[in-house]
Amino acid sequence: MQIEENKSLKEYNTFGIDCSARYFIAVTSVDELQQILSEKKFENRFIIGGGSNMLLTKDIDALVIHLDLKGKKTLSETDSTVTLQAMAGENWHEFVQYCIKNNYGGLENLSLIPGNVGTAPIQNIGAYGVELKDTFVSCEAIEIVTGNKRTFTKEECNFGYRNSIFKNEEKGNYIITSVTFQLTKKAHKLNTGYGAIKEKLAEKNIENPTIATISEAVIEIRQSKLPDPKKLGNSGSFFKNPVIGSEKFKKFKIQNPDAPYYEISAAEYKIPAGWLIEQAGFKGKRFGDAGIHKNQALVLVNYGNASGDEIWQLALKIQQAVKDQFDIYIEPEVNIF
Repeated sequence: MQIEENKSLKEYNTFGIDCSARYFIAVTSVDELQQILSEKKFENRFIIGGGSNMLLTKDIDALVIHLDLKGKKTLSETDSTVTLQAMAGENWHEFVQYCIKNNYGGLENLSLIPGNVGTAPIQNIGAYGVELKDTFVSCEAIEIVTGNKRTFTKEECNFGYRNSIFKNEEKGNYIITSVTFQLTKKAHKLNTGYGAIKEKLAEKNIENPTIATISEAVIEIRQSKLPDPKKLGNSGSFFKNPVIGSEKFKKFKIQNPDAPYYEISAAEYKIPAGWLIEQAGFKGKRFGDAGIHKNQALVLVNYGNASGDEIWQLALKIQQAVKDQFDIYIEPEVNIF
């Protein structure tokens, strides 16, 4: 293990923000992680996995620990299910593709989501009618202060919409080192109800979808809407889709009869944040090197040399415009540092 000083983090965050770490180390095992956490001279620590769900607005005056923990293993299986553990540093999309290749079902709708396995539970990643919690069994974590190992069950994680205990009560207290999933081996429960998936499968004349064809459809949809972070810095969806109560929804629908929405229950309705941002006039706009993607208003982008603060100021401007126009607050999905 080698500690570097004043290390650029440009290659370690998908926005491509050129902030620097005062100290930096990459760890490849849980033992190495526990060892570096026991070093008392580094009181401030900052954890980076795939760097996909963060916006760095300043240099990090701390020891940045890059989690490079790799590996996958089968813990148990029956005729119909498999319990699979993946280490935190595994690339999420590559892990999903590994599951599909082995005919393990449950994650196919989550194809092409950026980032690593270890950060997936933090915000309970989700797409096209599926969330991480649907197949999640547990995760292993290291408590930063003590270096002790702990297992979090699904119930203990307290998952919500793009939310978990790791964004609330235990924020900054634990480092997730592995995640365990229970997936199907046969009689897969296919989620094709989402409009875009239905349309894509129909376009491809697929009447009997499989986990592989659903994954391919999701990949095509995402690639048509979302920029590749390797080519254009971004963090995927920047804002959560807001959920509003029935009274507010009634007023909203009267004023915006053509607005898309998703009924969660009789008391709650989800409004697409991308639609709100587009209506507020921001889709495809550029402010210096910070901008909003031309195909998906939910995605903020770095056209090359934007600072994290410039992107954050743009996000605040969008927030305010949506609030002024619709009286709806859109909350960032991305973590701001």
